[in-house]
Amino acid sequence: MKITPEQKSNIQKAFQKMNSKNDFLALLNEVKQMEYGKKCHPFTEKQLNYYINKDKFASDFEVIQALFPEEAAKKNLVHTGQGYTTFTIKKKSGGTRTIHAPQKGLKEFQKALNTILQNVHEPHKAATGFVLNKSIVDNAKVHVGQLYVYNLDLKDFFPSVDKSRVWGRLLVAPFHLENSVERKKIANMIAAITCTKMEVERYENNAWIKKICAVLPQGAPTSPTLTNAICEKMDVRLAGVAKRFGLKYTRYADDITFSSNHNNYEVTPNNFEKIFLTNSTFDMEVRRIIADQNFHVKESKVRLQKEGYRQEVTGLVVNDKVNVTRRYVKQLRQWLYYWETYGYEKAFTFFLQKYAAEKGHSKKGKPNMAMVLEGKLLYLKMVKGELDGTYLKLKERFDNLIDSATPINSILDIWETQGIEKAMETYYSSKKDNKKEEKKKDKNNNVVLII
Repeated sequence: MKITPEQKSNIQKAFQKMNSKNDFLALLNEVKQMEYGKKCHPFTEKQLNYYINKDKFASDFEVIQALFPEEAAKKNLVHTGQGYTTFTIKKKSGGTRTIHAPQKGLKEFQKALNTILQNVHEPHKAATGFVLNKSIVDNAKVHVGQLYVYNLDLKDFFPSVDKSRVWGRLLVAPFHLENSVERKKIANMIAAITCTKMEVERYENNAWIKKICAVLPQGAPTSPTLTNAICEKMDVRLAGVAKRFGLKYTRYADDITFSSNHNNYEVTPNNFEKIFLTNSTFDMEVRRIIADQNFHVKESKVRLQKEGYRQEVTGLVVNDKVNVTRRYVKQLRQWLYYWETYGYEKAFTFFLQKYAAEKGHSKKGKPNMAMVLEGKLLYLKMVKGELDGTYLKLKERFDNLIDSATPINSILDIWETQGIEKAMETYYSSKKDNKKEEKKKDKNNNVVLII
């Protein structure tokens, strides 16, 4: 949703004037109205109360289920998971990632709340992930043409942030919900809506232990925005370290990058040491700042990329300019070639094998090849620019294929509005019509030949 400067100003003013639950609800509905217009169904106080108290309801349910298991089973009482659907996806690097996706009602609250938070808080300039008008391209641009690119990731980024920390961050600038008892209650409401209880790892007494905590879930739209606000202090300090050592610094969510054209630092007069080295002055300072902010470095993701080798930042190549990998373009060309040579259906069988091997760890169901290719082209356009020769040639080939094939876009529209069954009916109907046209053309050609 695109917010105008006037709307942004109105959101900021309303946020600073809030002094009750009704004021908070009114602002949520104002933002929802901006997004949905006439179709908007306002949030009710009953809905707001439910999501504020969802953790309490979950605890109550667990007690009832423990005390009366047979009765709960007979009545088929099922708790839906505190407003979230929880599932795991496989990582490319191995292992699994747990996603807590908010269910529809909670997600609508979080989307409206996220818009409010994004327009009240301006992240540090080094923060580029999930920031309005910024992308991974902005993150990568900073590190183009550097001799050294140093990356490190943070472990369990979102679940590292406890509910109490969210509440505490909302009390200070620019949110200033500390001004009154009622405003502190609003901070508590926001923390309740955006956090949920789950099993997390915490480093205590020199060991990792598992415990249940209310934290920011990975999968909620509000989690990236709140972590950007919480990481502001860390960004300031890491940017200060970068300046001291003559480096460039950015952070894309949990992905931290430093880069430079040198790898030497004068610790004392005429006493130099390597910057990007374990236990160097720089390394210890960075780790100390990260630990002070209750985050931990994921050791398996620490890497130094030197000139002469492919240097990547958040998946983009930055050696000479921001670019996608050669493999990305090669694969896109290959799929278009299959479509041009063998037709959509046969090309789809080749595509499906590759797609399942690469995305099977995170995607379920059958993909739509045309939509995937269009998405890849849009990504290529974002990275290389709309006037880039490679993008324009591939886009032209794609457009020609779309124009000459079954009207895929219209079928996709039917799928979205009328369901998959109607879409498939239309698809097969169009194939029959095409065959009839082909037979008619063949018959006419035979007549011409006889004459």
